[in-house]
Amino acid sequence: MFEPYLKHWNLRVDGAPIVTPGSHLLPVRLDGAPAMLKIALDDEEKHGNRLMAWWAGEGAAQVYGHHGDGLLMERAMGRRSLMQMALAGEDDEVSRIVCASLARLHAPRAAPLPPLLSLGEWFQALRPAARREGGVFRRSLATAEELLATPREQVVLHGDIHHDNVLDFEQRGWLAIDPKRVMGERGFDFANLICNPDLPTSADPRRFTRQVEVIAQAAGLERKRLLQWVLAYTGLSAAWFLEDGEVASAEHELQVAELAIRALEGAV
Repeated sequence: MFEPYLKHWNLRVDGAPIVTPGSHLLPVRLDGAPAMLKIALDDEEKHGNRLMAWWAGEGAAQVYGHHGDGLLMERAMGRRSLMQMALAGEDDEVSRIVCASLARLHAPRAAPLPPLLSLGEWFQALRPAARREGGVFRRSLATAEELLATPREQVVLHGDIHHDNVLDFEQRGWLAIDPKRVMGERGFDFANLICNPDLPTSADPRRFTRQVEVIAQAAGLERKRLLQWVLAYTGLSAAWFLEDGEVASAEHELQVAELAIRALEGAV
């Protein structure tokens, strides 16, 4: 799989392959400099590759080449990890770092837009779960419909921002990888940072309350609107997890949704 791309860009292998559900990655050297070769296996990853190229290294890893299903980009060589920082109690700093990275990603570009989906199309996946499960799913869908009917600040979104998708690129700072192809209100992109199911503390009420405040301030977002996006997104995420049979992850997202509901009920 890698061989045609290694020849195309005259690359030297510099590590073991990394296999994910949607792509195969290989550390390489390009003219002696570290780089990462990514081969997209599905449509979502292929569209994500196009978006990475469109960002042109501003807020995201620099793309050196895009050929067929292959993407050649700079490799994160820094030793810091946002997940490790969050687990060590540095949530505030992590949230501010990600907010700054998203501000760069959300900035307008002069280049023509790559193919994108709307948030409305994404949230269609929540409807079957709301009909079948009711409860929090129904509340989440109603909130999503309210948000989508009153759009604000439309931008090209990352779509899957979390602690392991913003990496340490040393002198270049913290940069994003692995985007989805979606456009919509910028507030959506901050929800997953709060409810990331891979972070064990994301359902902790004290952590939740604190990070809502930190992110709202750092990103210049209205607190209530951010909470609404958290509620909408956690329902959508839980629906996706149920589709994949990942019940524990879905339950985790619903716990965070309940936190958002309680916070919204107490909002002025």
